[in-house]
Amino acid sequence: MFCFQCQQTAHNTGCEGNAGVCGKKCDTANYQDELTGALIGLARAAKSGHPTDNTHKIILEGLFTTITNVNFYNDTIKKLTAKIHQERARINAEKFEDYDMKCLWEDNEDIRSLKSLILFGIRGMAAYGYHAMALGKMDEEVNQFFYEALYAIGEDLRQDELLPLVLKTGEVNFKCMALLDEANTSAYGTPVPNTVSLTIEKGPFIVVSGHDLHDLKLLLEQTKDKGINIYTHSEMLPAHGYPELKKYPHLKGNFGTAWQSQQFEFHNIPAPILFTTNCLMPVRESYKDRVFTTSVVSFPELVHIGEDKDFTPVIQRAIECGGYEEDTPMTGINKGTTVTTGYAHGTVLSIADKVIDAVKSGKISHFFLVGGCDGAAPGRSYYTEFVKQAPKDSIILTAACGKYRFNDLDLGDIDGIPRLLDLGQCNDSYSGIKIALALADAFECGVNDLPLTLVLSWYEQKAVCILLTLLYLGIQNIYLGPTLPAFVSPNVLNILVENYNLTPISTPEQDLEKILA
Repeated sequence: MFCFQCQQTAHNTGCEGNAGVCGKKCDTANYQDELTGALIGLARAAKSGHPTDNTHKIILEGLFTTITNVNFYNDTIKKLTAKIHQERARINAEKFEDYDMKCLWEDNEDIRSLKSLILFGIRGMAAYGYHAMALGKMDEEVNQFFYEALYAIGEDLRQDELLPLVLKTGEVNFKCMALLDEANTSAYGTPVPNTVSLTIEKGPFIVVSGHDLHDLKLLLEQTKDKGINIYTHSEMLPAHGYPELKKYPHLKGNFGTAWQSQQFEFHNIPAPILFTTNCLMPVRESYKDRVFTTSVVSFPELVHIGEDKDFTPVIQRAIECGGYEEDTPMTGINKGTTVTTGYAHGTVLSIADKVIDAVKSGKISHFFLVGGCDGAAPGRSYYTEFVKQAPKDSIILTAACGKYRFNDLDLGDIDGIPRLLDLGQCNDSYSGIKIALALADAFECGVNDLPLTLVLSWYEQKAVCILLTLLYLGIQNIYLGPTLPAFVSPNVLNILVENYNLTPISTPEQDLEKILA
């Protein structure tokens, strides 16, 4: 196998041999490569064929399946590849070959780097498109770009032809994130601030992980008046900010912290866990009989909830497990007992005048967007220390599961404005962009002229497409860690440094001194 799409890839060069660091076995990785090659073949057929909404759905499903920590099950990957082949024959009677991914992995390192940025970017974007599609929202420009990008990956293109496509990936992802934002707010309302308990109440409960709010809503409906409480996990935390979700009294709180801690946080848990998307880790025996998957998530020997979304097996398991006998207090990484969420752009921009006045009066000196994916690397403690050491008159915006490094800290407020504002999931980085653009407009300057610094952590492919969006928007001086992507070659990195001043993190002290200078 060869895989270097996530931050924890072996030796920061690539996972080879029998298994990846994520636990994905070599045959699974190779089947995923075959699936990707089939998607490129489908894009070739679509160029002169007649793709439909069903073709769009298969593209989204196929790309989403190959994201890190989504699918570990060979059977489902092979079945999806066969479905891609059937769709290719349906939309175009001509013969089109699958692309051999070895051609990409063995290509010139700069071409491989640029094509990897595009491929991993559209994998992340496909996740956002998939969630929007679940709520009935699709966009033709976004759909067509998946074909364009996949087709280009299979072609013999020069560096100067690929660079614009890298930025276009960021441009289209911006539109895709806006589409998902509209889908979520249309379905569930504009998020409002909410303090969420980390205590698990006694009695039966279900933990919901992943990112899919639609699956959560369906589960909440199916568990009404059944005496079963629902708890979010990791990236599902922002559900507590949406009015149409928080109105369910049995949506109680949040269980545990970020995805990489699940193997010990779920140890002997007296309740089932439902994974709606990534980030699933190889499941341990101490809780394997209580894990359920749905949507594109798949793992051998686990019960999978199909497209009918009948969560009866999960509900029955919750009743059988019984939950804790007494209320069980849990804490965040820093021993806090509550966390907050719900500060998406709708809420923050509603108090824009107050924020602007605080900046003009000198009460707010700087904004930091500290967010992105969490992970197991020891260097990720950097983000906790960075937030702790940030000036007391600064505001910390955050999104995605990287916030679990510090979201249980009490940072206080500035004139009633909380110093820590959780914008939501990784896709809700869109809120951070909206806020930055609004502030730039209010101060009649560019985003890069604002007292704003982005300090990002990355792990998987959704972080890649967000970074490409920021680059497309021309945002500079981004600090990125804990390591730089292995798939970015030295020459491509130089382009990013020269044009955008993309900077690897060092230490909180050194970076803060440089930023505030």
